[in-house]
Formats: sequence, structure tokens, C-alpha cells
Amino acid sequence: MQHKLIQSVGIAWTLLYAIFIIWIYATEPRTFKEVATGAEVAVGTYQIDQAKFDAALQLFRQEKFRAARDEWGRADPQQQDARTQFYIAYAFYREGWGRVYNDDNLFKQGVEAANRAIRLAPDESLRVEDADLQIKTPAELKAELEQGTERSLDDLNPLRVLRERK
Repeated sequence: MQHKLIQSVGIAWTLLYAIFIIWIYATEPRTFKEVATGAEVAVGTYQIDQAKFDAALQLFRQEKFRAARDEWGRADPQQQDARTQFYIAYAFYREGWGRVYNDDNLFKQGVEAANRAIRLAPDESLRVEDADLQIKTPAELKAELEQGTERSLDDLNPLRVLRERK
């Protein structure tokens, strides 16, 4: 009886080790910290670095959008926090917005970040209550970014210069 128990435990450990090795190859982490963060995501204990998030928010409010995006990237290295991804998308929107024309490249990157936020909060549960922002949900922000990349006759409207940034 004890012989079968030892065999069963050995087989279980071998399977767990094989799953771990396959997971390492699939995720291709570069550092041990990335392995630990990936494990936190898998287990469901992943949290962003709140101090870096707050520092990025200060940069965002000072209209230093690239620096804010970089700081948010360090606060959420696995891109698993919907609110952080929303703010990253909003930073792309704010930097790419122009009175005469929008920067399509920045808007496309913003759409990607908005899609990540939507994927992470699919039930539309994310609503950012920030008095400085006019757009409150990732879906609204994605629609605004996509509209900014579309070409239409409205792009030739000279009154477009008077529009407000959200």
C-alpha cells in the first residue's frame, strides 16, 4: 500500500514540475521578478504598485503624458489592472489630440490600451470617478479614440479648431 502512495506522490510532483516548466517556456519571463509577478497573476493576488500609480497620476495632471505612461507601465508591469490601462489609454488620447489633427499612431496605441482595459473589466464595471476627466469608461474612451482615427469630411471643417479636448 505504501509503495503505491509513494508512486502516486512521485507522479503528481512530476506532473506539477512539467506544468511549471511548460508555463515558464510559454510566458518567457526575462527575470525572476517577472516569474513571481506572473505567478501572482495566475493565483489572483496581483496588485499594482500604488505609489508609482499615484506618481504617474501627478505627471498626467501636469500634462507629462509620456512620463506618466512610463510610470504606469512600471506600476502595472503585467498589464492586468483595468484602471491603470484606462489611464494609459487616456494619456495616449491627451497626447495625440490636436485642434487641427490627431496623431493616428498615438490614438491606435490608445485603442490597444482601451481594449486591454475592456478585456480586464468586461462587464463594464470600471467607471473612473476623476473630476479632471470627461470620459469615464473604457468603452467611451475607445469610441473617442476610434473616431479620432477615422477620416471624414468633418476633418475639413474649419470650426473643428474650436472643439474642446475631453
